[in-house]
Amino acid sequence: MSTNSHIPVLFQNQDFVVIDKPEGLNVHSEDSAGLVVLLKQQLAVEELYPVHRLDKMTSGLMLFALNKSTAQTFQRLFEAHEVQKYYLAISDQKPKKKQGTIKGDMLPARRGSWKLAKSNDNPAITRFVSVSVQPGERLFLLKPVTGRTHQIRVALKSISAPICGDERYASAEVAKHEDRGYLHAYAVEFELFSEHYRFVCKPEHGRRFLSPQCRHKIEEWWAPWDVFSKA
Repeated sequence: MSTNSHIPVLFQNQDFVVIDKPEGLNVHSEDSAGLVVLLKQQLAVEELYPVHRLDKMTSGLMLFALNKSTAQTFQRLFEAHEVQKYYLAISDQKPKKKQGTIKGDMLPARRGSWKLAKSNDNPAITRFVSVSVQPGERLFLLKPVTGRTHQIRVALKSISAPICGDERYASAEVAKHEDRGYLHAYAVEFELFSEHYRFVCKPEHGRRFLSPQCRHKIEEWWAPWDVFSKA
């Protein structure tokens, strides 16, 4: 993403802003300006607090508080698991199971990676459903119950379905030929200051996400909270 690119803003009020984060962009500045810096410049605001994070490869819904008190309120909501988040992912591998819950302790692995253990002392928990898009391609709708670093990426690898384009958890040699990492923050639901909010954001980039077959399946999940209330 070039520094001149416009970051899509989906909602803004006096307390917070919701954006569609581009894939391939770090939240915080590393070698180049990160999302926080770019968005602060674009919105021309003095204060901007990311209240959660997305990995560099992940696109989609991200929330930022516009003042410290709202940031602190969001922090309490996240700690109490009162922010419901939903993700889309695509794998070209056959999963060990097609829906259910992936649960286990996340342990450090090599070079900043993580792995899922069979133990459940302080487990990462991810609920999911999936559907075949076409032969050799499966779309996942995931709801993380906990919020750990790389949680969804590790969860899908643990059921033998690493995310397409994930150079860390899939085959790096195969992943580098993908046009992006296929993980997208699709929807979020929460209550803030006595107002109930729901946001949904379809992925706009990536040939796999944009195929007619995939877009049709995503449309069927337009209300992901209903999917999991039935599952």
